[in-house]
This record gives sequence, structure tokens and C-alpha cells, in this order.
Amino acid sequence: MVNDLELHVLRDLAQTAEGLGYHLMTFPDHLAYELPGGELDPHHLGYSSMIIAAMVSEATKKLRFGPLVLNNLLRHPAVTAQTLMSLDHLSGGRLLAGVGAGWRQREFEMTGLRFPDTTTRLRMLDESLTCMRSLWTNDRTSFTGEFYQLKDAVLWPKPVQKPYPPILMGGSGKGLLRVAARHADVLNVFFEMGTAGHPNIARLTNRVYREKVRVLREETERCGRPRGAVRICNLIPNLTLADSKAEAAAAAARMAPVLASVPEQVYQSPHTLIGNPDECIAELQRRVREWEISMFLFVPGDAAMLCRLMEDVLAHV
Repeated sequence: MVNDLELHVLRDLAQTAEGLGYHLMTFPDHLAYELPGGELDPHHLGYSSMIIAAMVSEATKKLRFGPLVLNNLLRHPAVTAQTLMSLDHLSGGRLLAGVGAGWRQREFEMTGLRFPDTTTRLRMLDESLTCMRSLWTNDRTSFTGEFYQLKDAVLWPKPVQKPYPPILMGGSGKGLLRVAARHADVLNVFFEMGTAGHPNIARLTNRVYREKVRVLREETERCGRPRGAVRICNLIPNLTLADSKAEAAAAAARMAPVLASVPEQVYQSPHTLIGNPDECIAELQRRVREWEISMFLFVPGDAAMLCRLMEDVLAHV
């Protein structure tokens, strides 16, 4: 996942990632970004996620890409369906369609846009995904919901990927898991958002992660889908490839207060990957076994880190 980079740097990084053998590049979808503490950062780069997607599509040949995730509150589902379909065609079928309920309250306050409560946002997301899936697969769509109404709506052409681009969602709250069980092909199990859009980072521990995956599997079966229909993704925003035990211990000590944990438990946190290459390989393999992970996402510092991560760690997982 990439963030806060100039467009030409993003383009070059996408090409570098593709050349190194990475499979996917994602990017956020926000109108504004926050500093630690919740104040808006007036100078954080905020390019349109759809422009970034189009640029990455044109700059690469094999790399999959997509937003992590589109804010459903900012677009009508018919508009989102058309835009994502167009990107799927532009890229020859490489789009991962990330869609979410929206959570950063400050960007709604600054624009005057309505920011419903969490339950309402999830009901809106459920309806929106129902509409989009129908538009992508049916000649005509009629839908009368609580929030959206479509009458003989058409969308042509249909996406390149059949029946439609894989749907990526993110989060771990009970309501989100229920929506994901109905619609998602990939779920990035990530921290829950508080009622005011503040992330509860410390709550997602090693034990809780396993429990979230179990709940998702049960919900998926209740929806009549195969238990393993939703692939599990682990976004790791904090990466330290250490050259010594002292360097790794220092990184774990820095993260411990953020995660409301002790340094010994930080090594198994879903938010971190800390250690020398062999230790990182072993930890990723553990997550594949115990958390059923089939996709890892990282936040690279630069091209050099991308190269080292692939050559020293990911090539051996």
C-alpha cells in the first residue's frame, strides 16, 4: 500500500514493484489526511485514487492494483460500478475493486457531507455492493432499497473479469464481517474504527485476529458460500528488517506503547513485522498457517526497501 507520494514517484514505484515480482499495489481513498492526534494535515498529498489507478494501469503490464478502499459515501454505486468497470477494461482485467463504508469523520466535517453512524454506513455499503454486483452482471438492474433506488439501470460494457473484479473490503467489526461474508472476495482484517472514526489499533492482537477469521468463516457459511470463499489479507504498516537483535528490540519497544502491549508481544502483532530476514520469514509463515493469510500488504519506505523485502523475505515465504 502506498500513500503520500508524488504521482511520478508512485508511477516509478509501481514499475519497480512489478519488476521485482510483486503482485498488487493499493492506495487509499480520502479527501484529507490526519496528523497524530486527529488534526487535519493541510499538506499531506491527496491525489484522486481513481487517477492513481489509471496511471498505475498505464505504467504497468502485469501488476494488479486497486483502492484500499473506495469510500462508499462519496459516490453513488452506479458511478462506482462504472468507474471500476472502466479501470478493469483499461488494465485488461487487473483491477481489485476495494470498497468500504467510510470512516474518517474529519473529512466529512470539513466538506459538510453527511456522516451517518456506523450501522447506517454498513447498511449503505451492503446495498451499494448489491447494486454494483447486479450492474456488473445483469442487462438491467432494478433495486428499491433504504438508501439507493435503481430502475431498469444499465451498464455496458461488463467488466473484463468475470463475473466482476474481485471485491476487496477492510476492517474487523462484527457488522463489517457480516457484509464481507455476503460480498467480499478478499478481506483485509484490520483494526476496528471507533464511533468517531478513531482507529482502535491496540484491540487487534494475535489472538483476536484468529477469532475474527473464525467469525468471518462462520458468517460466510451462513450466507450459503463456501467457508473459504473470502481470502484473508494482512496489511502490515510497520516493517523493520533488522540487522541485529538490538535493532529489532528497539523497534519492538517503540511500538509497544502504540499497541498497548509489551515488546515481546509486538512481534506477533498484525500491525508489525520485526526481525532479521529469517525471523520475518518464520513469522509470515506462522500467519499463513494460523491466520489463513493468502495475501500480505506492506507500506514500503522506498524502492530499496521493496527490493530488500522481496529478495530477503518474500521470495522465501
